Amino acid sequence: MSITGYSMATIDEFVGQELGVSDWVVVDQARIDAFAQCTGDMQWIHLNVERAKRDSPFGGTIAHGYLTLSLLASLAIEVGLVPSDASAALNYGLDKVRFMTPVKAGARVRSRVVLTSVERKEGGRIIVKTGNELQIEGEDKPALIAQTLVMIVA
Repeated sequence: MSITGYSMATIDEFVGQELGVSDWVVVDQARIDAFAQCTGDMQWIHLNVERAKRDSPFGGTIAHGYLTLSLLASLAIEVGLVPSDASAALNYGLDKVRFMTPVKAGARVRSRVVLTSVERKEGGRIIVKTGNELQIEGEDKPALIAQTLVMIVA
């Protein structure tokens, strides 16, 4: 998505503004299983559907917290965080992350992104901080809130 008037030159003017809300993304069991294979995090609460139905306080499997966190990058790009005149954007870090509500297998999530600060660096680089709220469809509390840092390169 493109944000009207948003560019490397004008990004400072957007501090404090919501950049947008992403589309919904399904966090299904196949995605959870693939994440477990990639990371080696094979806890039963994520992978064993029958046991999770029986023993989990959530009534089924839940996504890994870091799986939900990892969705923020692509959802911020979808919203338009990276100006169209930038040549690259790199994850730079996290200032704060809080996991609020587990994401049950099959749930849909989306991210609300607010630009909270811009720090210009030499060489045409910009460090941006965003506030992100990963919302779960039908839930009052978000899955997580996070302050992310991205280095945008001219």
